[in-house]
Amino acid sequence: MKMRHIAGSVCLLAVLGACTRSPTPASEAQPPHLQQAKPLDPATTAGRMVAIRGAAMMGDQEAVRGQMNAMTDDMRRHMRIPDPARKIPPEPAREAVKAVVGVTTAAWVDQENLLVMVDGAQYRTNGMIDQLCMRLEPLGDTLWVNVHLQNRRARSGEELEIISRNCQLPSGESAFMRQQRQLNVVPPNVRAAHQADQTRAQAGRARNPTEDRGNSEALRNIPEM
Repeated sequence: MKMRHIAGSVCLLAVLGACTRSPTPASEAQPPHLQQAKPLDPATTAGRMVAIRGAAMMGDQEAVRGQMNAMTDDMRRHMRIPDPARKIPPEPAREAVKAVVGVTTAAWVDQENLLVMVDGAQYRTNGMIDQLCMRLEPLGDTLWVNVHLQNRRARSGEELEIISRNCQLPSGESAFMRQQRQLNVVPPNVRAAHQADQTRAQAGRARNPTEDRGNSEALRNIPEM
């Protein structure tokens, strides 16, 4: 009876461990999704612990190693630490990005910052950054990569502004111990302040057209020195 109880417990743990892995049949495969650095999920962590215990009792060392590696990867993503064993290779990454519709050229500013020129304002979007990052995922850990998009057909300073984002993080956030490069000639906050000043000035002129005409006439009547 005791042996039967132990065997039943082992089987239960093994089933729970298998549930945490839950392989998806090819016919029900999910579409690819963007990798993201995110906080630890307590339920996922608990499931991995159960799977490790079950695999250890069954003597399945490969499953134990797999779950331990997965826990390490979960912790690394929680801390936003890029995987040192999975750096993105520069030239294959550049070629992969250039194959995306709307991209004209791509060049590495340094090992972690990729500048991509796109063929129009409709491609200078966060959606395009997502698409480029998904192309890079098979090559390594995209937490290494900051993508910078610039419109090569820009006709104004505003259209020329570069938008930037780490592949796995929200806009403005960086990986652990790393800082995203600022590639805009005019920082976005300075440009926004300048535009706000222009808007206020235009609104003021619209409210006081008579005053503006009076100032202009006064300037014309000032005698030359």
